[in-house]
Amino acid sequence: MDPVAVPGGVSFRGTWETCYRANLWSRIASRVLWQVGDFEYRNEADVYEKTRVLDWPKLFPAERTIRVNVTAQKSPLRSLEFATLRIKDAVCDRFRDAVGKRPDVERAAPDVRVHAFLEKDRGTLYLDTSGEPLFKRGWRAGQGEAPLRENLAAGIVMLSGWQPGEPLLDPMCGGATLLVEAAAMARGRAPGAKRSFGFEKLLGFDSKLWERIRDEAIATPEKSLQLFGSDNDPRALDDARRNLAAAGVERWVKLEQADVLERAAPAARGVMIANPPYGERMGSADELARFYPKLGDALKKRFPGWRCYLFTADLRLPKLIRLEPSRRTPLWNGALECRLYEFKIVSGRPVRRT
Repeated sequence: MDPVAVPGGVSFRGTWETCYRANLWSRIASRVLWQVGDFEYRNEADVYEKTRVLDWPKLFPAERTIRVNVTAQKSPLRSLEFATLRIKDAVCDRFRDAVGKRPDVERAAPDVRVHAFLEKDRGTLYLDTSGEPLFKRGWRAGQGEAPLRENLAAGIVMLSGWQPGEPLLDPMCGGATLLVEAAAMARGRAPGAKRSFGFEKLLGFDSKLWERIRDEAIATPEKSLQLFGSDNDPRALDDARRNLAAAGVERWVKLEQADVLERAAPAARGVMIANPPYGERMGSADELARFYPKLGDALKKRFPGWRCYLFTADLRLPKLIRLEPSRRTPLWNGALECRLYEFKIVSGRPVRRT
């Protein structure tokens, strides 16, 4: 595969089997894009001509609907919207010349997604083998308030270092995204087991190979799971129960209604992961400034021996919670810069920040 870190992702080579498995099993990727062309350009006319020379009818049928997405970095083009239109025209014109008809454009739910990335003087064209973003696992039943995307939740669980034999608690679980992802990891369940993919709409799709790969993705239950979730909002718990059931992991997660400031630890040691409220989601800055010190006191009082991970966009949290983080990991929740703070809660009276 030869994976290489590149801006915004990872580049790798492989067969179609590699592509199928990457889509089925990746817990943290957003999309798997297949590079089908690259070129030098100076203007929109160059972009059109270099796109049109590709043999698009060999990649997917004219009956498929398409959508073109363009992103750019230091591109000299004045309008990405116009560049998107020219790429769409180039693809459709190539179909018209080759087979006498053009694919229709569908913005909401296209069969095929064409992605273009334009740099200062080079462009790259991709076909999206994922279709819908990979964080859409196909199980979510209720949205709840400001849910984490599934791939971000999976990444947070991985960064915590949690192992299936350890107790895991989300005391502000909302729709239970973190718990669903942890349970799926522990059970060995493929994150894409309940959904379809873009590669199924491309020419050359090997349905027998895909069926074999998908049939191999059989979950093996972890017998010693200790997963716990709580929330003080009964509506959030209803969403959590629906999501856990839709994901098929409800039997491995114990839910209860409880206030994070009052609930007891479910075990002597374990891992807590939480996405506490912050200004972008709820509460004023003053309300949060009063909440965070109480949260810090609750952790010190009720969770000695635990590793606690708090994910937030509120960079005031370490100072206000009055605990010293042992690690700070920068993450992005969409366009929102966030941090995952690790706090190792010790017995006794820890040094408080001032």
